[in-house]
Amino acid sequence: MAAAGAAEGTGSGAPADGGAARLAAVDNIRPVLWSDGAVVFIDQRRLPLQEVDVVCTTWEEVAEAICNMTVRGAPALGVTAGMGMALATRAAMADGVGDPARFHAAVQSASKALFATRPTAVNLPWALREMERIWTRTDLSPAEITKAIEKRAVQIFEDDLASCHAIGEYGADLITGEEPVVLTHCNAGALATAGYGTALGVIRSAYARNPKLRVFADETRPLLQGARLTAWELVREGIPVELITDNMSGYFMKKGLITHVVVGADRIAANGDTANKIGTYMVSVLAREHGIPFYVAAPFSTIDLSLPNGDAIPIEERAETEVTGFGGVRWAPWNVKVRNPAFDVTPNANIAGIITDRGVAKPPFKASLEALS
Repeated sequence: MAAAGAAEGTGSGAPADGGAARLAAVDNIRPVLWSDGAVVFIDQRRLPLQEVDVVCTTWEEVAEAICNMTVRGAPALGVTAGMGMALATRAAMADGVGDPARFHAAVQSASKALFATRPTAVNLPWALREMERIWTRTDLSPAEITKAIEKRAVQIFEDDLASCHAIGEYGADLITGEEPVVLTHCNAGALATAGYGTALGVIRSAYARNPKLRVFADETRPLLQGARLTAWELVREGIPVELITDNMSGYFMKKGLITHVVVGADRIAANGDTANKIGTYMVSVLAREHGIPFYVAAPFSTIDLSLPNGDAIPIEERAETEVTGFGGVRWAPWNVKVRNPAFDVTPNANIAGIITDRGVAKPPFKASLEALS
């Protein structure tokens, strides 16, 4: 699928102008697009102050974009991994025409490297396994595999976009009340998916039904995805949003100013335990204490039925510099020890429902998630 309006690139992974013109409407917010031989990203590190694109023409550049958070969000990482494999098979074709063994070795190497980029979000390995089913087929030539991989990558993109709209409609049914106020943590919006979003997809669909809806977005330390990305998406759409710091949510809950919490997910275990951006567990505890329904919104591909509970979910530890400062400014003393887990696990007991593209799972989650599978 051509990336309509995508910036022209050099293949070096350098930013290209044109992001702002492309982002004309909510359904045109695409963190990642396939543009016939290139993967085009919105550089999420630069938002909200700059809207620029990064153009990658090799799978190695795609892997780097995943690692350095140019693109992030579990569903978007699945889409990105698929497109990275499309670039990998193209390159392997160019380097090993007529030599299937050489072709398969190169593709396998790319798959392993992409798999190692980020460990927590299950959508990324899910997409790579989808691609592996194709490139390991012995009945297809390298040229046929390359074509099939590209087709599947585009299909994953389109399926995720449709999935987000379905999640939005299922979730909107749960946002009740005359003037609901929804708290969301991190960014589970269009920027974290193929478009429209999971948690923000619910908010978008609910707002379309009830324009009295309002949103609290917490800043989401240490990389400020709530302040930089969620607030940016909602402001540009005209959905009423107020930005708060991470340690303010309990204050507003106690005052009765929050009616619902909706968050995304990076991996959901078979029993409903959910890994999401660090700080989600804290919000879930506060919501439970104050009797506020806490919902998780995610495509079914985010559910890992092979894991019995959240203890088995791998948690990524990221660089110390994300905690000791931001934007080139350091505020922590030198030589201080730092811990920086990127995710935490919310136990199923704190979750009122898991909103998927197949329907809403309610407790007990082991049975309800299996019923949706």
